[in-house]
Amino acid sequence: MTLPREPLRERKLPGGIPLRALIPNAVTVLALCFGLTGVRFGIAGEWEKAVGAIIVAAVLDGVDGRIARLLKGDSRFGAELDSLSDVTAFGVAPALIVYLWSLQYLPGIGWVIALSHAVTCALRLARFNAQIDSADQPHKRAGYLTGVPAPVAAGLTLSPLFLTFWLEPALLDDMRVRYTLVSVMVLSTAFLMASSLPTYGWGAVRLRRSQRLPALAGIGLFAGALFSAPWMTLTLVSVAYAVSVPFAVRSYARLKRREAAAGLAAPS
Repeated sequence: MTLPREPLRERKLPGGIPLRALIPNAVTVLALCFGLTGVRFGIAGEWEKAVGAIIVAAVLDGVDGRIARLLKGDSRFGAELDSLSDVTAFGVAPALIVYLWSLQYLPGIGWVIALSHAVTCALRLARFNAQIDSADQPHKRAGYLTGVPAPVAAGLTLSPLFLTFWLEPALLDDMRVRYTLVSVMVLSTAFLMASSLPTYGWGAVRLRRSQRLPALAGIGLFAGALFSAPWMTLTLVSVAYAVSVPFAVRSYARLKRREAAAGLAAPS
């Protein structure tokens, strides 16, 4: 007599994280590692390598979010990891590098000035995380950013090193001049990070169709300059961004006035 067979039980595959979700997180971790590697080079006095490591971290930070959206691997975990990476690579690491390069020779308050960069970077990222699900973000809705983003702030803080690598000016051999310039840059950047000033984001830039080809040519020339004369290019980019901040404030104010005028003109 043959007994009836029991129905086969369907095997359940164990739950897990798809590989596509790990790739952007791996890029974020690489950015964190490069930021900390910059500190290692700073301790060894290898300043160009220290700054180069922060630049690589900024490039990785710029692509991890786009990779996550492309692979549909974005997650809340990735957003939190990105913020922790940013505060380390673009807050703590640049603060330590400029402290070791110059601010340690400023009696009394050199360390406090270096801390201002790291602390305001952390505060900016905490504000960003607190507002990430908020619908009321007028700057973001118009394509602008609130304050200076952390990677750009790291570049502004490190810009005196860019200038030194480019020109090797004898003026900055005087340590008093060096730490004075660095102090001004660090405190100004800390203010811009913590402020609520609107700054240009990619969404705020609009090009006419006739400007497409000149823009592409400009990008190509910028890439060539970055590879052939990196420190000169980064110095000029830092100056250009700093100059753009008041223009962004004025542009945003003009946009708000137009929106207010359109709202008053609309029939009730």
